[in-house]
Amino acid sequence: MSWRDAGAYVVVQILSCCVGVVLAHAMFDLPWLQSSAHTRTGSSQWLAEGVATFGLVLVVVGHRRPQDAAWMVAGWIGAAYWFTASTSFANPAITIARSLSDTFAGIRPADVPAFIAAQVAGALIALGVGQMLFATTSPVSAKPDLPESINHEVRS
Repeated sequence: MSWRDAGAYVVVQILSCCVGVVLAHAMFDLPWLQSSAHTRTGSSQWLAEGVATFGLVLVVVGHRRPQDAAWMVAGWIGAAYWFTASTSFANPAITIARSLSDTFAGIRPADVPAFIAAQVAGALIALGVGQMLFATTSPVSAKPDLPESINHEVRS
């Protein structure tokens, strides 16, 4: 992905998450624009957020079949909501958006930078661990004497 495309992706993801918060407020008859007062700070919260993001990134880089990505990501986020002290934001765009909700799901804007730092740390560690766990030592080469449909399966 180019840096330009990555930048556009980040902007669209943040804006989409923020629109999602406004939509959720509208569905629950809450004021559409809010700022959270829910305190989420401290080493246990940051560690939990790093763990949540670490696991999410491992799921993303480690799944083997494209059709498994959706249920594996959903499963991880659902589980991490319950087993982490932070309730698993695991995404800077979600963290920013949740600062716009003064509900149980919110995070005080002042706490956002530390959460994002924990997410970046968890993601970077997961990328390194993922490279070690999921990298292949050598690519499987196609066998010239096999039909292309079999070669494709061998390479997959």
